[in-house]
Amino acid sequence: MPLFQPANLDTPVLQQFSLKGKIAIVTGGSRGIGLQLVWGLAEAGADVAFIYRTHQDADATAAQIAQKTGVRVQAFKSDVTKRDLLLKTIDEIVADFGRGRLDVVIANAGVCSNVSSLDYSEESWAHINSVNYDGVMWTAQGAEKYFRKQGKGNLIITASVSATLVNTPQMQAAYNASKAAALQLGRSLAVEWVDFARVNCVSPGYVHTEMLTRQPKKLLDQWISQIPGGRVCNPKELKSAYVFLASDACPYMTGANMIIDGGFTIP
Repeated sequence: MPLFQPANLDTPVLQQFSLKGKIAIVTGGSRGIGLQLVWGLAEAGADVAFIYRTHQDADATAAQIAQKTGVRVQAFKSDVTKRDLLLKTIDEIVADFGRGRLDVVIANAGVCSNVSSLDYSEESWAHINSVNYDGVMWTAQGAEKYFRKQGKGNLIITASVSATLVNTPQMQAAYNASKAAALQLGRSLAVEWVDFARVNCVSPGYVHTEMLTRQPKKLLDQWISQIPGGRVCNPKELKSAYVFLASDACPYMTGANMIIDGGFTIP
């Protein structure tokens, strides 16, 4: 089958961005970028299930978003590094929350550490790759059978500018390599799944999340000096890009990598 094309290409453009009636899953959705993606999808009309590993207030967060947006939002505890558990969780979401349907999946869970390449242990190296790379694959596997059955689906992967450059002065070889692998995985799936799903990546630059705020101010100031935009990104500034990719507003867009970095990768 050819790449999906909407039945009516004359739908008014703003209506094309609507996610009303769609079922979406976001991994790593309880905080940071993922939390804003849940908000964005819900604000656009989707019913959203988000997957988290450790967050005391996940259910309360889901309830708050649902109350504010008027759609269904539910939190599901799982672990993207554990394939069988994650596949079971996705099946549960589709059966109970999605009523047999799944339209959009955002593989967003990620971790990073600043460590010399000589100091990685087998465990620390494996952990970063298990979340950032393996977790994307297991998420994709969980979505694939539903997308294939429906003949239409949409996978969005949170990659990073670190997939295409080496950040300085910090040392984060595992993060950089795992994000590069996730980006190439997304491109590979875009080709493999072209007859039943679109697959795209988003590569943010420095984003004001807990991952960033834990760093020393001196390091943050140095990063900002490298960004032509002169500041880091608020995670709320990313949600509209994901809504665009999740919608039918870009039906011919697959295998792409949307870089959102304030010009950081330009120089």
